[in-house]
Amino acid sequence: MERVTTLAAAIRAPLYSERRNVAAITFVVLGLVNIAVFGVLAHAGDAGFELSLAGASVKIPVIRIPAAPACYVLGAVAIGLGVLRATVPFSQRSKRLAIAAVLLCFLLALLCWADAGAIPLNVIIIAQGTFVASIPLILGALAGCLCERSGVINIAIEGQLLFGAFTAAIVASAFGGLWAGLVAGSLAGGLVAVLLAVFAISFLMDQVILGVVLNVLALGMTDYLYDRLMSQNSAYNTGVTFNTIKIPGLAQIPVIGPIFFDSNIFLYITYIAIIGVQVALFYTRWGLRVRAVGEHPTAADTVGIAVLWTRYRNVIIGGLIAGIGGAYLTIGSVGSFIPDISSGFGYIALAALIFGRWTPLGALGAALLFGFCLELALVLPTVNPVLPAPIMNMAPYVATIIAVAGLVGRVRAPAADGKPYVKA
Repeated sequence: MERVTTLAAAIRAPLYSERRNVAAITFVVLGLVNIAVFGVLAHAGDAGFELSLAGASVKIPVIRIPAAPACYVLGAVAIGLGVLRATVPFSQRSKRLAIAAVLLCFLLALLCWADAGAIPLNVIIIAQGTFVASIPLILGALAGCLCERSGVINIAIEGQLLFGAFTAAIVASAFGGLWAGLVAGSLAGGLVAVLLAVFAISFLMDQVILGVVLNVLALGMTDYLYDRLMSQNSAYNTGVTFNTIKIPGLAQIPVIGPIFFDSNIFLYITYIAIIGVQVALFYTRWGLRVRAVGEHPTAADTVGIAVLWTRYRNVIIGGLIAGIGGAYLTIGSVGSFIPDISSGFGYIALAALIFGRWTPLGALGAALLFGFCLELALVLPTVNPVLPAPIMNMAPYVATIIAVAGLVGRVRAPAADGKPYVKA
């Protein structure tokens, strides 16, 4: 036993050192980009940031920052953190804080470079867009968290979002009821989840392959039905959306009010879902049983926990949540359905789940990062024409690759994740 322990430690040491070096190099590279690209190439002048909307009762003065010096300072901070990461042992919490700090430095430098000498950027509008764009990512990540904490890999988030978006649009348009569309979209995501659960849990299919098949099935079905129904009958795709709901009193709070309390119903549902999943998984007996099934189903079965039923329940609940995220893409955003409207959001949600270490709050942070990149892809080309729209459209996906490959470091999925359970 002693020899096994020593061998395991000898194997872990170089792996840990390699991961630490990769993270440190990534920090330094991002810092050099801040200095050599954003700082050196920044236009002369200040970058301006507005912290209030037009017509707000409380006006906050525009914040102006010298663009190039700010990029140099932010780059130096990122490089310094990279050096510390390579030389000083970091705790798990310190690693996460360092990653957040480096990403914040990079994004602030990008904003300073893009806005140097131009009209001020309205931070409130960008923040509003970030939270709204993150809704399907957050809900998709929560769906994945519920599934994988019980031991079922959910690659089918993309299909759940897509089918939920299509069903919500056609039901809301055909029957004139937005709430009916929201419920139908959620049920459509649940239907895809039922297929995932039956084939993965009962028929023991490979869960990764099954998820990909379900995504392709959802894409093919929605494309076919769009061509046969929606494109030939505009009454089935009328473009109806939920109105904004402004919460009295809270919406008037400077800065945070317009961001958090002046949005459509989907953002408030997302708040409830985040809190509900976080509390349920980590502060209730139900959550303890779910995590036990995801870590050691045989032991859970021994103490009387219904392993298969727990997995079925979690997968279906996750599908219902992902279906709401899909409904947002149509009746919560643009109103109408177009083929492949999910645009890979399900896969980004899965990456957010991994980046967030299979926790709801961690996935929330990652989803907000990707949502911020989505919003920048829309805003920055209008501020700085040097940034072509096709290049900026790649930003969320590049951020996904950098975050998962270079920054996330060592992660451990639930021990039984993806492993079918057969009762002895």
